[in-house]
Amino acid sequence: MTTTNVDIAIHVKGLTKIFKGKTAVDKVDLTIKKGEVFAILGPNGAGKTTTVRMMATLLKADGGTIEIFGHDAIKDAAEVRRHIGLTGQYASVDEDLTAWENLMIFTSLNGLSKKQGVEKATQLLKDFTLYEARYKQLKNFSGGMRRRLDLAVSLISNPDLVFLDEPTTGLDPRTREQMWDVIRNMIAEGTTVLLTTQYLEEADQLADHIALIDNGKLVIEGTPDELKREVGDLKFVISFADRAVSQRAQVLMAEIFDQIDEAVIDSDDKHEIQVPVKDTKQISDFFVRAGQEKLAIKEFSMQKPTLDDVFFALTEDTSK
Repeated sequence: MTTTNVDIAIHVKGLTKIFKGKTAVDKVDLTIKKGEVFAILGPNGAGKTTTVRMMATLLKADGGTIEIFGHDAIKDAAEVRRHIGLTGQYASVDEDLTAWENLMIFTSLNGLSKKQGVEKATQLLKDFTLYEARYKQLKNFSGGMRRRLDLAVSLISNPDLVFLDEPTTGLDPRTREQMWDVIRNMIAEGTTVLLTTQYLEEADQLADHIALIDNGKLVIEGTPDELKREVGDLKFVISFADRAVSQRAQVLMAEIFDQIDEAVIDSDDKHEIQVPVKDTKQISDFFVRAGQEKLAIKEFSMQKPTLDDVFFALTEDTSK
């Protein structure tokens, strides 16, 4: 198996994993370029972590091929491991040791001399704003500090590719933002990042490309904007002071907008109308007509589809 494109970090074809007769990952194809952030989204149990573990050589695939920087991850796993770092959903560090002790152990395991280990540990602690807490036991760290240290450990070997499996799970919004900053710095230095997450905002903020997986199958793949366009157009959202005005507006909007039959009307008793927009000229036409008919508009906005819309439209509802 060879890949001639030198810009490709990961090339996966027909990736399959079966557990006890159940297909957890079903013939997934993915191509990830060097230097980009690629996010894998999906509900719990969709196959995200299993897919990452196979790519990271931690789990044997039952079918398909995996190529990392041109190396066969199945036949040449040792070479692939030289290029990658992995941060899992739960910290791999020892909470009874200090941050410094943890890092020094891992620098030794990665083949660094004591001098190199001291230099690397110091650099990482400073980069991840943990230097002042370097002699504190991890059991006294906050969740965000533990996650930052775990990410620091995965970067000891200066990997070309980092797998981040739900790196901000359980973190508060402020700490999550701090982790995003850390990830952005990695990207700026040219590291390729494969991210799995359940936080749709996280994927929207960080990812160049997104793959949506459900029931082990690849549902859709593309840029965030491409995925959003798959589920709908711009929406014009407008609200009125009372139902009587809203009803008059509905009549007017039926004359102007092509898809008034698809509109959400008077949602949640807000006297609000949401209508898909194909041509923004329709909006200006509405405002001119509304002014002529003296319709009292309370507020209005334009709304793009979100990744939430993509997620709910394209994944199976398991709550039913």
